[in-house]
Amino acid sequence: MLGQWWRRSGQSQWCLDSRIAKWRCHIGDTSHFLLKEFDGVEYPIVVSHTTDENFIRWEYKSYNFTLATFWTPFLVKAEEAHSSGPTHTGLFNLYLDEYDEKWTSQIEDFNYVILSAGHWFYRPAIYYENSRIVGCRYCQIDNITDLPMYYGYRRAFRTAFRAINGLENFKGIMFLRTFAPSHFEGGLWNKGGNCLRTRPFRSNETNMEGEELELYMTQMEEFRVGEREGREIGVRYRVLDTTQAMLLRPDGHPNVEEREGRRSHEENVKFKDRNWRE
Repeated sequence: MLGQWWRRSGQSQWCLDSRIAKWRCHIGDTSHFLLKEFDGVEYPIVVSHTTDENFIRWEYKSYNFTLATFWTPFLVKAEEAHSSGPTHTGLFNLYLDEYDEKWTSQIEDFNYVILSAGHWFYRPAIYYENSRIVGCRYCQIDNITDLPMYYGYRRAFRTAFRAINGLENFKGIMFLRTFAPSHFEGGLWNKGGNCLRTRPFRSNETNMEGEELELYMTQMEEFRVGEREGREIGVRYRVLDTTQAMLLRPDGHPNVEEREGRRSHEENVKFKDRNWRE
């Protein structure tokens, strides 16, 4: 994967090619777990342009390599309207046709941009287009039409790809990292669900369906549109399709046992499943 500038070593660590400067940026609902990919290669230094911990850059000086993560779980301009909301997971205003300039203004120098988004779209949100409310995802507000989350998901990816294709100086490769299914069983992530399995699924033991399949298909449809438009102006698109592999690995993250007096259930599930979902 990305063989031009990284390879697997005999010690199962990532080795970087220092012959040419490379810049790699992750945009969306990724987090600092990205550093684990290069664990043991070199301890990086922070070279961020801001003190905002959601927009961090690290430099591996010996390898002339910069890694960045820009936290934007909805990809578009967004703000939290209420910290709780109807499901106690927040209520968000999503401006589906407006760029999130916190990341669109920073990526033109990067060689590789990896875009991902998914599970945050399950949260209640009010959808705006042309600066007007067009509906919502389970906001439970009178006189606002309830729309499926695919509505917001599709338009967010459409706007993100349009933003990338509109960058005059971006000459890198845009990768879509596809949707990672959740593996909570016995309830939702904040309703008692757990990730308890200790071995991978066999290929005939599970399949993706329902909402998760719809989210996967939606992002792939928008990817193809963005790719076609990008090809006309010289922007290269690629897919890191990890969905099937992730579907088969319910054992791929730890499960934290609850202990009375230590963590609430919600705090536990945020910890135990975050590496997978991100």
